[in-house]
Amino acid sequence: MPHIEAQQRAVAINRLLSMGQLDLLRSNTGLLYRIKDSQNAGKMKGSDNQEKLVYQIIEDAGNKGIWSRDIRYKSNLPLTEINKILKNLESKKLIKAVKSVAASKKKVYMLYNLQPDRSVTGGAWYSDQDFESEFVEVLNQQCFKFLQTKAETARESKQNPMIQRNSSFASSHEVWKYICELGISKVELSMEDTETILNTLIYDGKVEMTIIAAKEGTVGSVDGHMKLYRAVSPIIPPTGLVPAPCGLCPVFDDCHEGGEISPSNCIYMTEWLEF
Repeated sequence: MPHIEAQQRAVAINRLLSMGQLDLLRSNTGLLYRIKDSQNAGKMKGSDNQEKLVYQIIEDAGNKGIWSRDIRYKSNLPLTEINKILKNLESKKLIKAVKSVAASKKKVYMLYNLQPDRSVTGGAWYSDQDFESEFVEVLNQQCFKFLQTKAETARESKQNPMIQRNSSFASSHEVWKYICELGISKVELSMEDTETILNTLIYDGKVEMTIIAAKEGTVGSVDGHMKLYRAVSPIIPPTGLVPAPCGLCPVFDDCHEGGEISPSNCIYMTEWLEF
């Protein structure tokens, strides 16, 4: 607005800020102004400028949330004042505090109606910040069982080896659909969750993956590609010493009977023997 004098612009902007119709943002080049959504403006009616500033900072953080320490850094407000504002906004149900799996003793704040990001909650593998190892193991077993059954069906078809091999593959969408139909998960699993489980089977040497080209719109395809998985069996069964923890132990050279590190007090050896 070059035709309006700077003093008049300042008066108009301050008026809009006091009415809660503008957001005040900071950048490397200076202050920026953004028109507020009418719905959000109504929520903050009656709030002072400090409360509006804290709300704006939390809103900008999105569904990943923001720690109170970072709110303090961005707002330059005293911690006691920030804590007071946060409690007030929580009581109005404008924001909420969510515990993060990345730091169990710290909480992040986000808008009340947002669904926390997977990086905050840990996704399907966490419940109240605890890793659901048993749930993951059940999914691991069921995914492998599905691929094993598909491989056995392909072998029993008595077709030529190439057709048998191709028939033993299953897409991640097929595995995901099978797991969903089993009803063993209390939470909604995504294709990405299923592929995470399948990746653990690949690392364990139980499954192999291949990527093929797929037509646009094919179920289970992403960007014209589709991941296929199949169960595999080791060509040579591992010897008894292969799974022993000693083979991969980083302090193997320092381990000896009577020493600080010894087979008799090794927790990994104990767990292996019990298994």
